Amino acid sequence: MESVYTAMIYFPYGLAFFSMGLIIFYEYDRCSDPRMRFALFPLALFGLSHGFHEWVEMFQRLNLLPFQPVGNLLWPAFRIGLLAFSFLSLSTFGALTMASNERIRRLAMIGPIILVAVWGVGLLSFRGTYGLSDVAIPAAVLAAVGLIFQQHVFRKAGMSQFGRDSMWAAISFIWYGILGQIFVHESSLALSQVVNQELFQRVFQFPVQLLRAAAALAISIFVTRFLRSFEVERQNQLDMLQESRLKEAQRRETMRGELLRKVVDAQEAERKRIARELHDATGQALTALGMGIRGISSKLPEEAGEEIENLKNLESLAVKSLDELRIFISDLRPSHLDELGLRSALRWYVGDILQRVDFDISLEVPHESANLPPSISTALFRVAQEAVTNIIKHAQAKNVWIRLGYRKNGDVRLEVEDDGIGFNPNQIQMMSGPTWGLMGMQERTILCGGEFSLLTAPGEGTLVQVTIPGTEIKKVKDKNENQNLSG
Repeated sequence: MESVYTAMIYFPYGLAFFSMGLIIFYEYDRCSDPRMRFALFPLALFGLSHGFHEWVEMFQRLNLLPFQPVGNLLWPAFRIGLLAFSFLSLSTFGALTMASNERIRRLAMIGPIILVAVWGVGLLSFRGTYGLSDVAIPAAVLAAVGLIFQQHVFRKAGMSQFGRDSMWAAISFIWYGILGQIFVHESSLALSQVVNQELFQRVFQFPVQLLRAAAALAISIFVTRFLRSFEVERQNQLDMLQESRLKEAQRRETMRGELLRKVVDAQEAERKRIARELHDATGQALTALGMGIRGISSKLPEEAGEEIENLKNLESLAVKSLDELRIFISDLRPSHLDELGLRSALRWYVGDILQRVDFDISLEVPHESANLPPSISTALFRVAQEAVTNIIKHAQAKNVWIRLGYRKNGDVRLEVEDDGIGFNPNQIQMMSGPTWGLMGMQERTILCGGEFSLLTAPGEGTLVQVTIPGTEIKKVKDKNENQNLSG
């Protein structure tokens, strides 16, 4: 019966510490704090060595150790060595936990070294009359102080839950070190003849080893619980890294959008400048040239028939060139867009394009005119222009519909639809050459904060749809007003 009782106490007692040591050994390197990472390794050694010590004592009490009858000094000496090593590791853990840097870490090792010296002197002086477990109290107290220090670290990091676990582990170490170790085997020391394990047994009606086992179990539970902080810490680091990457991606996308917006604005400004220069310089020159040729031909005598015919041909060439120049200027930057707005610009564009294509174009625009910002009007006009250009080049359509609508919530929608041959949008990347037209429509829509959609299929025509939310239109208006006020 006594052997079963001994096994029931010592086995879970050792198992609690040994399991704690194994868990710490496999988890300590996940800690990002170098201070705690250095400190946990000796705590793992304490758990492993102290748990193994309790099992050795259990087998010694049960007389199950090999060579025990003939070598009765071998196992006690081995057990005392394990005990000394475990307490040295425990005191090292407490000292390293409170060390904030390398210099303090080296100074903190003075405490364990002093304990080793005390144990050595005690062992030589008392020669076994004073067990090493009697000086376990300083090591346990040092570990408790280190855990209380770690509790403050957890609280500062906003991890109060693990701070509570650290505090309970400190309380358990004090319970184990003071209450559990003050009651020792009776020896020649005067104090141990009064305060000993027999006294604890008489007062509490259970052995002190059971108290130590309960404390060991509590230490193991609370230390294992605060080890979960490493996973929380790693997850927080991953979340912070992911958040920083997301912010960086958003920042780059914002910069890219701003750069693209500046490029588009610069492009439109340059188009406008070139159109104005062509109109004012080249257009006037061609007009003057045509008028000069006509004036010369009117002054020539009728006998110069061949010369007059040549001059008329030159005049026709000048007029034709002037017409082509006007078309080119209109394509660059239609004056209707700046002077009359999007609705009038679309009407002019449809009327102009009908003279050059062999399909019908139907335009549906509202009677009322919305006060759209110039940048949005330009973007919608360019989308319609690019969509019609793609239809001319690829669609083989007979009919095209352009629809512009204003919704009650302030949204603006533009649709360009054709009954052409369509295409497979999934294979658009396999088309020869980059699809700059489609990309340009998408980019302009995105810059306006709108939504771009393309609905098509082989043999079913194509529908290009752009929607600009009213909220985005209001943002642009407010931005323009603020710029005007600041200017």
